[in-house]
Amino acid sequence: MKIALCDDDEKELSNIRSLLDSYQKTHNIPFTYQEYHSSCELALQASKERFDIYLLDILMPHMTGMQLAREIRTFDHAADIIFLTTSSDFAVESYTVKATNYLMKPVSSNAFFAAMDDILRVKTQEQGHFLVLKSRIGVHKVPLSELIYVEAQNRKVIYYTSGREQIVCTELFSSVCNSLLQHREFIQVHRSFLVNMNYIRSIGTMDMCLHNGTNIPLAQRRVADIKKHYLAFQMEE
Repeated sequence: MKIALCDDDEKELSNIRSLLDSYQKTHNIPFTYQEYHSSCELALQASKERFDIYLLDILMPHMTGMQLAREIRTFDHAADIIFLTTSSDFAVESYTVKATNYLMKPVSSNAFFAAMDDILRVKTQEQGHFLVLKSRIGVHKVPLSELIYVEAQNRKVIYYTSGREQIVCTELFSSVCNSLLQHREFIQVHRSFLVNMNYIRSIGTMDMCLHNGTNIPLAQRRVADIKKHYLAFQMEE
């Protein structure tokens, strides 16, 4: 996990630095952090570094923390942003940016630890709802809710998403099945196909039709079981 800390006040910067070191020591959580004394400096690096958490002073010269956060949100909607603020900052700033938390200066250890705990708790919960896939062109983080189906083809595994992506990976289809079948919305309908039941439109005698128009063949000996499984899933919904 990578954290960016930005404040033009050295005293506040030192305080947050101490809190980060203390949090890391007491919680035994691996992360790195980078300090910035200027919002403009961080703005130049943010898109290259892609931090997981930003700790931003709201009022800084040249570019305020709010303006910097708005810039960050143009290329990163997933990062957590914590604003370091005083009570007077809100009267000055008029920009609205989605933030994870606001911490009043001088930031106390209790408030800081609570904010970090909240972030890490959510990140831990979300880990089970994403797939991190490595393909020939790079690394992809895919929400399970956006995964329509998976196909085994010529010693490759192809992931089809609701965003019309086709992510081709080199891995064992059996391993993919073992992983995804732990999630109740997925079912293996054929030796080469794994389907997210949220995207099933209809099930016939030979194949099923998905909401994106794709027809998936069914294992003939398992048609009755597939229909029964799908019906149970819909009843649970």
